[in-house]
Amino acid sequence: MKLQQLRYLVAVADAGLNVTAAAQSLHTSQPGISKQLRLLEDELGLRLFIRQSRALVRTTPAGDKVIARARVILREVANIRGLAAEMRRDEEGALSIATTHTQARYVLPPILRRFRRKFPGVRVHLHQGTSEQIADMVARERIDFVVATGTDPLFEELVRIPVYRWRRAIVVPAAHPLARVAKPTFAQLGQHPIITYAFSFSGPSSLLELFAKAGVTPDVALTAGDADVIKEYIRAGFGVGILADIAVRPEDDDLRVIDAAHLFPPHTTWVGFQRGALLRSYMYEFMQLLGSHLPKRQIQAIEQAGSQEAVDKALAGVEIPFLRG
Repeated sequence: MKLQQLRYLVAVADAGLNVTAAAQSLHTSQPGISKQLRLLEDELGLRLFIRQSRALVRTTPAGDKVIARARVILREVANIRGLAAEMRRDEEGALSIATTHTQARYVLPPILRRFRRKFPGVRVHLHQGTSEQIADMVARERIDFVVATGTDPLFEELVRIPVYRWRRAIVVPAAHPLARVAKPTFAQLGQHPIITYAFSFSGPSSLLELFAKAGVTPDVALTAGDADVIKEYIRAGFGVGILADIAVRPEDDDLRVIDAAHLFPPHTTWVGFQRGALLRSYMYEFMQLLGSHLPKRQIQAIEQAGSQEAVDKALAGVEIPFLRG
């Protein structure tokens, strides 16, 4: 068994069993991959794929288990390489971050600018997506860190460290009737169409749950994953916006931002990584830039925590700062 065969196996699985696409991603030939997969099956004495003619149709139950193990082995190989670089005090490498539009647009630019100044030899790869898309990146082990919000069950396997808090705000055009209301109620919000973030498919919307508790069914006119898009539709008179206060900036002076702390509890954004991952020096630095309240020794103490409950217990006395827009 060769590492190359395991890389081919995982690449084919990640490409949806499309051997041509896997070959392109690995800069090799399709026949070469097919041959190595056959040799691996022969060596193991197992059929890993169901085939029709030359096409791979699906993985077998044995194939699923072997692929899962291959991912673990390849991750450890990457860890060994990272360990060697760390021991050489090598400050070159890569940092892959998966996050949402709001974090990528409004939070990460100054942090990554400071990071880049300190580690000019580190290549940064920023991936944006919904919770489901980010979870798929995690499953394929293509990222180092997730920066996200909430207790989404999609990320239960990650070590999640809280880095800052933020609140939802009500945002309307300056001439909107609610612009003159200091503390709108859910009933008042329910009288207008609502524009907010796209809801996750993996669980109930916390926003809709809050309206339901107040006995109000909101008219959600539009949802989007991009805060800038939401603000444009607010300007167009599509409805009342409910979005992160950190996404509203001084240049949005044509919009009225209404504090909604009396309606919506604060949210906590966390940085997450695979349990058991090898963290290099610049990765600790990135987390500390995200959360200035997190000394490196504290991150190191909890990075191998066996559960999120253990992480939360270790950080129980730590005050998580609010990030302002």
